[in-house]
Amino acid sequence: MNNGRPQRVAFILFDGFELLDVFGPAEIFAKVPDLQVRFVSADGAPVASSQGVKILPDTTFDSLVCDTVIIPGGQGTRALVKDADFLARIYKMASCASLVCSICTGSAVLAAAGLLEGYAATSNKLAFDWAASFGNNIDWKSSARWVHDRDRWTSSGVAAGIDMAVAFVSHFFGASLAEKIAHDLEIQFNSDPDHDPFAV
Repeated sequence: MNNGRPQRVAFILFDGFELLDVFGPAEIFAKVPDLQVRFVSADGAPVASSQGVKILPDTTFDSLVCDTVIIPGGQGTRALVKDADFLARIYKMASCASLVCSICTGSAVLAAAGLLEGYAATSNKLAFDWAASFGNNIDWKSSARWVHDRDRWTSSGVAAGIDMAVAFVSHFFGASLAEKIAHDLEIQFNSDPDHDPFAV
């Protein structure tokens, strides 16, 4: 962090991650001057998304240097919540980060790793009950588009991560920059974090 602003954002990739969870927000963060965007996996090997596209990460878990960690969702999270080794490594990385974020069902992984205890959070509305079954002492917000609670940011499903990313930029780098990025990318920003139009 530099003057309270993030400098290095890392997306945690795993087999079965959701493409839009990662590359929607990454497109936004990449337009912020001096904000580095990195992609990381357990061993640095190519990682296949839920859509079959393979991504070559920049670095490994053990070599990661960042201040912001982001866990996306995707079908792969169904296995990760039961992977004790992965959860322990996520916990270790998050403990070294200033900000911990999730998109979609990535919040289930954070919850399973014990990283949302005492926080408010949200998740994909189609998988909300499943995500909310993990962790303890978590204030799950079923109607939220995204939730910012101190050093935790969690979003609802898939495209909601784009809204959270715009809000993240606005919070740390100013509303004018966030609005310009959203305009340039032709994003219709859902600005109310407490209202997810897809909530059930």
